Amino acid sequence: MKKKTFLLIFAGFTTSLFLTSCTTEETQETEIIVENNYLSTTSSPDSLCLTDPSWFPHSQTPEPNEGNTSPFANSSTTNAIFHQWSWQKFLWLTKPDTNGTPLFLNPSKVHQISSKMDLITVPQGATVVLQDTQQAGSKQAVLTTNPDYNKSQKSETVYYSIHMNPIMYKHAIKFAKEIINKIIPDSNSVMFPVGSFELKVSWVPVDAIPEDKQADYFTTTAHLSTDNGKTFQNTTVALIGMHVVGVVENHPEFIWATFEHDDLAPNYDWKANSASSASNQLLFKKGSVQGIGGILYDTATKHGTPPYQVFDLFEYGVPRDPSGSFMVTSQDEPENFTNIQGINSCVKQNLNDVWSHYFYNGSIWLNMDGTTPERQAYIIDSLGYNISNAGKGSYARGSLNCANVTMETFTQTFKKSIGDINASNLANCFSCHSSPTFQSGSNATSPLYLSHVFQDYLSSQRGRKLEEIERIKLKNEQRVTEYLQSK
Repeated sequence: MKKKTFLLIFAGFTTSLFLTSCTTEETQETEIIVENNYLSTTSSPDSLCLTDPSWFPHSQTPEPNEGNTSPFANSSTTNAIFHQWSWQKFLWLTKPDTNGTPLFLNPSKVHQISSKMDLITVPQGATVVLQDTQQAGSKQAVLTTNPDYNKSQKSETVYYSIHMNPIMYKHAIKFAKEIINKIIPDSNSVMFPVGSFELKVSWVPVDAIPEDKQADYFTTTAHLSTDNGKTFQNTTVALIGMHVVGVVENHPEFIWATFEHDDLAPNYDWKANSASSASNQLLFKKGSVQGIGGILYDTATKHGTPPYQVFDLFEYGVPRDPSGSFMVTSQDEPENFTNIQGINSCVKQNLNDVWSHYFYNGSIWLNMDGTTPERQAYIIDSLGYNISNAGKGSYARGSLNCANVTMETFTQTFKKSIGDINASNLANCFSCHSSPTFQSGSNATSPLYLSHVFQDYLSSQRGRKLEEIERIKLKNEQRVTEYLQSK
C-alpha cells in the first residue's frame, strides 16, 4: 500500500494531503476534491481510498458531519458520500472506550429498546439483553447456525437487539403524543430530525463459533433468554451483523446501511446459478446449493431448503442478471459497486482491531437532490409501497437489493426462482419500511412510519396489546409480500 501526496486547492489557500492508495501500482495523478471532511475523486473508485485520515485510529473515530454543513446539504450529491457516511458511522458506533466497550453499548449514549420502544435496563455484568429471535418478514422465521462450524456439532439460534439514540427517542415520544392528541394528523409530513438513528444488531452464542476463530468476532456478555423472556442467564455472545439507519440533511427517509462478519456465508454466483463454499461457515454448510433454495424458508422444517445453506443473494446488495452482468436499474453501475469494494478494502487496511473482520454490505437511500423538505416528505408519502422500486427512473439509489444475511435471510427476494427477479421486484429495506401506517383500516402516510419501532410504539400508546400489534404487522407484511410477488 502506498501513500501519494496530492495538492488540494481551497478558496484562498492550498494544502497537501496524504491519501492512501488501495493498490500497489503507482497511482496516476488525479483530481481530488475535499468537501466538508469527505473525500471524492474523479478517478476509478477502486483505485483510491474514500476514507478520511481522521477516522483512524479507530479509538478516535469522530461522529460524521450530517447537518447543513455536510455534503448532504448540497443540491447535487455523489454516490461516494453515502458509503463514507455508512462506514464512518459504523466505526464511530463501534469505537471502544477504555474498557473495550463500543459506544453503541454505552447506555448513556445509546438506548437499548424493545420492538415497541420500551427502554431496556441492562443488568450489571452484561452489556445487552437478548431474547428476540424473529426474522424480518411474515413467516415468523428463525435463523440458526451451521452445526458443522463447531466441534460440538451444535446449532445455535441468532438473537437480535434494537438500539436508538436519545435524539430520535425523544422526538418519537413527542410525535406519537401529538398524533394521538390530534395536534398532528395521522397523515402528515413530519420527519425525524437530522442525527436520529436506529440500530438492529444480530448476535449468536459464542459456542457456535470454533474456539480458534472466536477472537475474530466482537464478543460481549448478554443477559440472554432462550425461553421468550421467562428466564435469563448471562452468556457470552458474538456480534455477527448490524443495521445502521440514520437521518442526514435532506434524507428523512434515512440511509439504510448494513454490515456483516466476514465468515458468515458466501455470495450467490449468478453465472453458476449456485452458492458454494469449500469450507464450513457460520451460516453455510460447506458444499453448494443450486438456485434460490437456501434462502427459501420452510415453515415445516423451520430452515431453508436445504437447511444451513443461506447466502447473500447479491454481493453488496448490487443486483445482477443471470449472465452475471449488473442489472439495469435506477442508477448506472459499476460506480456504486466499486465504491463499496474500494472503501471496504481501504478501511480494513487501516483497522488493527476485531472490527477489521467485518465488512460493509451496502446501503440504500432515495435521490433527493435539489429538493426542499416539503418535497422530500411528499416524495416519501406519495411513493407508498412503491418506495422500494429500483427500476429505471425511480428514486431508489445505492444497494438496490440491500439486505443482511443475518436479519433478512429469507426475505432477500419475494420471488421463488432466480429467473423471476428483475428491477421492478427487487427486495430491499424500503420493501417493508415505507410511509403507509400499520393501523388497521387507515390510509394514513408519514415519513415517521418508515420506522417500525415508532409505529409499534404509537400502536401501544393507543392501547393496543403486543399480540394485536404483531397481528397488524403481519397483515401489513403479507400485503407487501403480495404486492412484490405480483410484479
